[in-house]
Amino acid sequence: MTSAPTTLPPDAKAGGRAGRAPAGGPRPGRVRRPGRLRRTALPYLLLLPALLLELLIHLVPMVMGIVMSFRQLTQFFIRDWSRAPWTGFDNYRLAVDVNRPVGEALLGSFLTTCLFTLLSVGLCWLLGTAAAVFMQETFRGRGFLRALFLVPYALPVYAAVITWAFMFQRDNGMVNHLIHDQLGLGGAEHTFWLLGDNSFWALLTVSVWKGWPFAFLIVMAALQNVPKDLYEAAALDGAGIWQQIRRITLPSVGAVNQVLILVLFLWTFNDFNTPFVLFGKSAPEAADLISIHIYQSSFVTWNFGTGSAMSVLLLLFLLLVTAGYLFFTTRGRKDADAR
Repeated sequence: MTSAPTTLPPDAKAGGRAGRAPAGGPRPGRVRRPGRLRRTALPYLLLLPALLLELLIHLVPMVMGIVMSFRQLTQFFIRDWSRAPWTGFDNYRLAVDVNRPVGEALLGSFLTTCLFTLLSVGLCWLLGTAAAVFMQETFRGRGFLRALFLVPYALPVYAAVITWAFMFQRDNGMVNHLIHDQLGLGGAEHTFWLLGDNSFWALLTVSVWKGWPFAFLIVMAALQNVPKDLYEAAALDGAGIWQQIRRITLPSVGAVNQVLILVLFLWTFNDFNTPFVLFGKSAPEAADLISIHIYQSSFVTWNFGTGSAMSVLLLLFLLLVTAGYLFFTTRGRKDADAR
C-alpha cells in the first residue's frame, strides 16, 4: 500500500514562508550588547580625569587671569579679589603706553626677549642639526656620544640651572677659573657673569646648553627615514658633503624642522624657570625676559591687575605668531607640492 501524500493547509504554508526571511532581503537589526557599549565608552571614561585636570589646572586659571586683568587688583584686595574695582582696559593702556615707565619697561623686556629667543632658537637648531648629521655615520663610541648629548635634556631644570649658577660665580666659579686663571684670557680681574650686560650671555649659554639636545633628538629621529641610497647616488654624481646637506638632508627634514622651530620658540619665549633660578626674583636689566618681568610686576609690586594684563597681551602675541607661522609654512608647503 502506498500512503497518500501529506498536504499542509494553505495558511500553514504561508506561515512557514513568512517565518523565513528571503535570502536577499534585509536582516533584522542587531541588538547592541551592554558589553560592547561599555567597551566603546571605556576610552572616553579613561580620558575624563585628564580632561578635568586640564580644565582645573589651565583653563580655569586662564579665565580668572583674564577677569583679573580688568580689575585694579592690588595687595589690598588679596583676601577677596572680587571686590577689586573694575577698571576696564586701563591696565592694558598702562601696559602698552611706552611713554610711561610701566609701558617703557615692558617694551624693553619684550625686545630683550625677542633677541634672546632668536639667538637661543637659532643656536639650538644649528647645534642640534649639526650633531644629528654627524651622528648618522657609523663609528666606534657613537652610542655613548648619543647618550652623552642627551644628558642636558634629561637633567631636571632646577638642578642644571643651579649648577650653572655656581659655575658663573665671580670668585669661586669654574667659568672664571678656566677663563682667567687657566687660560689667562680677559685679564686677572674676574668677570661678573650674573650682573650687568654679561648676564644676557650667561642666560643665553644656559638656555642653549639645555635646549639643543631636544633639537638633536628630533632631527636625528627624522633623519632615520631618509634613504641612504640618495646620499650614495649624490656622491656618485660628485656632490660634496655640503651639497648633500643642502639638497637632501634639509629638504627631507623640512616638515620636522617647521614644528621643531615653533616648539623651541614657544618654550624659549615663555621660559621662566631658567632666569628665575639663575638670577632670583629680580633679574638684571640686560636679562629681563618678559616672563620674569611679568612675575615682578605681579608678585613683587603686588599689582596683579597690571601683571594679568601683561600676561594676556603675551598670550595674544604668541597666538598671533603661532597662527601666522603655521599659515605661511603650510602655504609654502602647498606651493612646493604644487610645483
